[in-house]
Amino acid sequence: MFCLCIVLSINLILRIMKNPFSKIISRFSQDIGIDLGTANTLVYVKGRGIIIREPSVVAINKKTKEILAVGAEAKRMVGRTPSHIVAIRPLVDGVISDFEITEQMLKYFFDRVHREIFTLIPRPRVVIGIPHSVTEVERRAVEEGAMNAGAREVYLIEEPIAAAIGARLPIQDASGNMIIDIGGGTTEVAVISLGGVVASRSLRIAGDELNDDIIQYARDKFNLLLGERTAEEIKIKIGTALEMKEKAEAPMRGRDMVTGLPKEIIVNDAQIREAMKKSIDQFLDSIRVTMEETPPELLADIMDRGIILAGGGALLKGLDRLISIETQTQVHIADDPLTAVVRGIGMVLEDLDLLSDVLLPREFNH
Repeated sequence: MFCLCIVLSINLILRIMKNPFSKIISRFSQDIGIDLGTANTLVYVKGRGIIIREPSVVAINKKTKEILAVGAEAKRMVGRTPSHIVAIRPLVDGVISDFEITEQMLKYFFDRVHREIFTLIPRPRVVIGIPHSVTEVERRAVEEGAMNAGAREVYLIEEPIAAAIGARLPIQDASGNMIIDIGGGTTEVAVISLGGVVASRSLRIAGDELNDDIIQYARDKFNLLLGERTAEEIKIKIGTALEMKEKAEAPMRGRDMVTGLPKEIIVNDAQIREAMKKSIDQFLDSIRVTMEETPPELLADIMDRGIILAGGGALLKGLDRLISIETQTQVHIADDPLTAVVRGIGMVLEDLDLLSDVLLPREFNH
């Protein structure tokens, strides 16, 4: 009985101490919002806005397990390092594929945010965007990764919801809002009403898959082995979803698979469009299926307001017009579509109490 009283007394003391200690920590830590993307990570700091935009790449020394670089510096090393140094993308299709490296990358971003503030151990509150389709295991991996990297509290928000908030859609109204977020690893198609997702499709085909399509096309048509960066540059420069008035060409440089020597050919926008056609058709199928599952009342709202495109994939030339033709609905590209998700996360972060109902229930916090 005496031992039980001691245990209860200790627990009571700890509970009393917990709140003041948490408040003290909060004074030396920044609240952070993170769009943890397959291709890029964007970090929003409460009261300061977006302060970090870096590729989700980590360069690591395989011999010593030492992290050599994170972000843009690591991306520059892709395809250009000796065998013992590898540039890793720790997220695949919008979810964590390498837990330890993701944890190290998050810790790097946390430390970078807190460099300007004197604090021995930064312990921020963090809001992180995740794909709508993630499993419980994948979701828990994000929460644990952030906690292990030094977060005090972790909140999760679905990326379509965050993108819609960032695009300033009235998602908490009883009306239909349709958003298509095309990132690096996933494409999220969602109809949102009353702060929740009514109908959706999550496609693990997005910007990276379009790059792979171009690489495969070069291999099949020209026996040319392309690097990932080269394919992405060609996609950005001359990639289109629809035939454009002005024709475009670009050099495609790689290794001849027959001779093993460097080779350059000139490709045009029609060829790159052909390369990407299969993936773009899958985008369109997902949009159609989502619209078929949407209640008629909400569909009427969408026809009035139009469909919003967000994410880096929204910048593919002609994609908005193609979706408009296929759905017979107006399509608008969000302002600065690359930052729509992180801006939405930032808006939630700035008023966490008021907008807490759009967050997913918390399951793992210390």
